[in-house]
Amino acid sequence: MKYAILSASLIMLGACGGGAPEAGDQATQADTTAVATLVVDLAPHDVPFTLHLGDPATLGADSVAVRFNEEFGWLEVRAGERFALTITEEPGDLARLKADLERDMLQKHTVIEETPELLVYRSQFPDEDLTFIHFQRIVTVDGRTFVVQDAQDGRFNEADVARMSGSIRTQRPA
Repeated sequence: MKYAILSASLIMLGACGGGAPEAGDQATQADTTAVATLVVDLAPHDVPFTLHLGDPATLGADSVAVRFNEEFGWLEVRAGERFALTITEEPGDLARLKADLERDMLQKHTVIEETPELLVYRSQFPDEDLTFIHFQRIVTVDGRTFVVQDAQDGRFNEADVARMSGSIRTQRPA
């Protein structure tokens, strides 16, 4: 009797498959391999883009803090110790930033990556082993220009900076 019920169940499951078992298998694989991503829409703060922070386990945080800092006039976005941005609405000038870095007499700065919208650089005091990785990215959306950069009080590695600078999405979902 047990075998009859088991056989009948298997036959019914096979009949309900719809003739394309590969599609069902792929959907199941996609569901099990999907990784949760923290997404923050900054539109309520009058910033017309979203941030895709990535996997909460990698960040070491499962929530994001967004607040406007009135003292400095920028929007702060923080998630754990590995993600901290400041966002200001202002014309960006990467050439000026680069010139300022070259004139800095206290620290040595090395450009790691440079595009028309992004500057990633390493800063180091000559007599210390401390190295800081920074970035500044210019984002233009709907005729408005924003400067996004790592928080001044953070200490980030190159992977953190790549995650932060790559988190910005200007396209709205349809």
